[in-house]
Amino acid sequence: MIHQYRNNGYNIVLDVNSGAVHVVDELCYDVIAHLAAGEEPDEAALDRPETLEGLLAALKDRYKEEEIREALEDVKELTREGRLFTRDVFEPMIDQVKQRKTVVKALCLHIAHDCNLACKYCFAEEGEYHGRRALMSYEVGKKALDFLIVSSGNRRNLEVDFFGGEPLMNWQVVKDLVAYGREQEKIHNKHFRFTVTTNGVLLNDEIQDFINKEMDNVVLSLDGRKEINDNMRPFRNGKGSYDLIVPKFQKLADSRNQERYYVRGTFTRNNLDFSNDVLHFADLGFKQMSIEPVVGDESDPYAIREEDIPKICEEYDRLAKIMIEREKEGKGFNFFHFMIDLEGGPCVSKRLSGCGSGTEYLAVTPWGDLYPCHQFVGQEEFLMGNVDEGITRPEIADEFRGCSVYSKDKCRDCFAKFYCSGGCMANAYNFHGTIHEAYDIGCEMQRKRVECAIMMKAALADASDER
Repeated sequence: MIHQYRNNGYNIVLDVNSGAVHVVDELCYDVIAHLAAGEEPDEAALDRPETLEGLLAALKDRYKEEEIREALEDVKELTREGRLFTRDVFEPMIDQVKQRKTVVKALCLHIAHDCNLACKYCFAEEGEYHGRRALMSYEVGKKALDFLIVSSGNRRNLEVDFFGGEPLMNWQVVKDLVAYGREQEKIHNKHFRFTVTTNGVLLNDEIQDFINKEMDNVVLSLDGRKEINDNMRPFRNGKGSYDLIVPKFQKLADSRNQERYYVRGTFTRNNLDFSNDVLHFADLGFKQMSIEPVVGDESDPYAIREEDIPKICEEYDRLAKIMIEREKEGKGFNFFHFMIDLEGGPCVSKRLSGCGSGTEYLAVTPWGDLYPCHQFVGQEEFLMGNVDEGITRPEIADEFRGCSVYSKDKCRDCFAKFYCSGGCMANAYNFHGTIHEAYDIGCEMQRKRVECAIMMKAALADASDER
């Protein structure tokens, strides 16, 4: 499968199955486009006389015959090297992916089903998750860590995210569970990587020091410019949260040497010019950031709609170009959705089936129920078990294990499938009633982000060569 596009003056050819990226001139771009227009050729087809004859007939009005012949030879060489017109070797592996055992390596601990903000788009309903307000007890959290240790098999590195609601509203239990985890590491030859996601309202020096000592990563929730943030992330009395939390976040980010954290925002229809919010983060001094598109029903006034996609794509293009210039000026920063590894990347199972929700990654409610991920919490059809009994409905894990880019018709012919791995299963279920679907608006944005990320790699490689 070949994907071709033009962005910021670059002619880019992506060989989807190998992951090879080629930045080419107009002639080579047109030659590849002609060859890919029908059934994509293999080495033998490229050597047939009719292949050259077809190229000459199609392109002779634009290019000289000798140029076309030379370009075809370049294409043949790339094909022989396995970097162009490669075949899909992953689909035959899908049965192996489906047969993997459930080895849980990560938990999202809902340490607090309560929150001190009233964010308008919150899928957790101000922390209640379709249920009741509650704080996780130390006893339930301890059982959750025990469950993770037992369910992780021989895997040594384990991940635990303290989540909410707002985790800092149950801070003592967070500290106690980290201490318990450190004790268990020595006994079971495990290593816990703890993360906390916070809105920052309760952040102080003592909490900051603990986070810096014990947390591998921290996610800081902020939506961007003051007016944008305060419109969507107010306190329950309607007052904005920006002025209180921004200085705290700046202090925390600096204390971590601008590493091992993310400022994470959400953009809505209210700020389709979200590139300005990303740049606002950068101007505040943050180096690690992400702004995610809101997911909501069309009846929600802030929800993104199909007609918003062109504007959103323009914003990603604008942001990518500005990030290139800032990088050249020595003022670069990381934007999560433009971070892409073209040389290594995730393992095959991750490329095919995504985040591991329902199999490798589970969410735990304050009372110890297990769900495939935090976005399924409260939907009883996805209740998988509890920390006392473990997974009591393994058929749910089987269903998630069988979800891949090959179980979704929309993914099969999508060039971005090995980068998004089929997208968010919760979004698919919420919009289509099945996890074996794709959230269409999200797909459109993901494709644009992949294109921008690849273009940035090309542009920064050019800048490096010029030095």
